[in-house]
Amino acid sequence: MSTTKVAHAFSNLVREIRKKHVGKGPEQITTRFVGPWAVCELKGNLTSVEKFAVGSEDGRRLVRELRTTFIKQIYQDAALRADVEKIVGAKLITLFCDFDVDLDTAMTVYVFDRPLGLDDQNAI
Repeated sequence: MSTTKVAHAFSNLVREIRKKHVGKGPEQITTRFVGPWAVCELKGNLTSVEKFAVGSEDGRRLVRELRTTFIKQIYQDAALRADVEKIVGAKLITLFCDFDVDLDTAMTVYVFDRPLGLDDQNAI
């Protein structure tokens, strides 16, 4: 399968996971592969309630902390990890995620046990 098709399948799975567990999937996902990493940029993530909550500084902090902590937690599920691993054919070791409330953009880096052989030629 081509890198583009794998990236598309990976992005679709990430969208399904977020929609199922968070209540709203991102409006746009870009996935790139670099060595053992799958890097996803997710835009348009905030739910209506979160948009209201980020009106205060405490709300902004809470939404960011909840988003990053919760995303890490849901990937502890073995079946969910197996779905991710099946797409790229490698074992998921860990992931790193962050969420910028102002930009409504999340970044998640999935770290696998080996280079995926899907490196994006446009990646820096």
